[in-house]
Amino acid sequence: MLEHVELFFKSIFIDNMVFAVFLGMCSYLAVSKKVATAVGLGAAVIFVLAVTVPMNWLLDKYILQDGALVWLGPEYADYNLSFLSFILFIATIATMVQLVEIVVEKFSPSLYNSLGIFLPLIAVNCAILGGSLFMQAREIETLGLAFNYGVSSGIGWFLAILAIAAIREKIRYSNVPAPLRGLGITFITTGLMGIGFQSFGGMLTGGGDETEEATEQVIQIKQLEVVEPEKEVVEKNTEIDEKEISYNDVKK
Repeated sequence: MLEHVELFFKSIFIDNMVFAVFLGMCSYLAVSKKVATAVGLGAAVIFVLAVTVPMNWLLDKYILQDGALVWLGPEYADYNLSFLSFILFIATIATMVQLVEIVVEKFSPSLYNSLGIFLPLIAVNCAILGGSLFMQAREIETLGLAFNYGVSSGIGWFLAILAIAAIREKIRYSNVPAPLRGLGITFITTGLMGIGFQSFGGMLTGGGDETEEATEQVIQIKQLEVVEPEKEVVEKNTEIDEKEISYNDVKK
């Protein structure tokens, strides 16, 4: 359970698709002029990632990996189809995007018209393909973790485009210098937001082995600081006792 929670929050705030690896920037910049449009596209991205990442995990686990076809028989144990990863991943993504496009056009024509060409372009959105490739590269172990990673990565992208859309709506009424109007101030804002999201890293990486080692070192230093004054006191008392003994000998 802990690994699910850690993966969920890390994918949203630390490894955010926009602010950490800058994937999906084309639609992030083009469809973030209005909050309503950003919400629609963000929801579509969450759905596509939540479905395609687990599906591609199954493809990678049982078809693409070296020896994955052993379930067909021992004679297939030496087959390695990993070179087909990009083709199969993109085919899966394109299928799901087509399904999303049909549903949005059917139930929300206004949103479909607002998104325009960027809805079918989700199929070639590098954030969508990046989710599946990162899942493969990180060797996520279970289907549940793959689903968790897909949903959390989509939520991270959704929060990014929602935040920049809200800011851009307010910036329209601000006195922005002429050279920075439009994409200039948007890029600056995105960079500042990325720095802000990276600040969450300390919250999720604390408590590891390095932190424990540092804590042990501090404790050892504190113990030395306590022991050394005690040694000095003992040495001073010994010197005083020796002086008293020598003084008594002289008197005698």
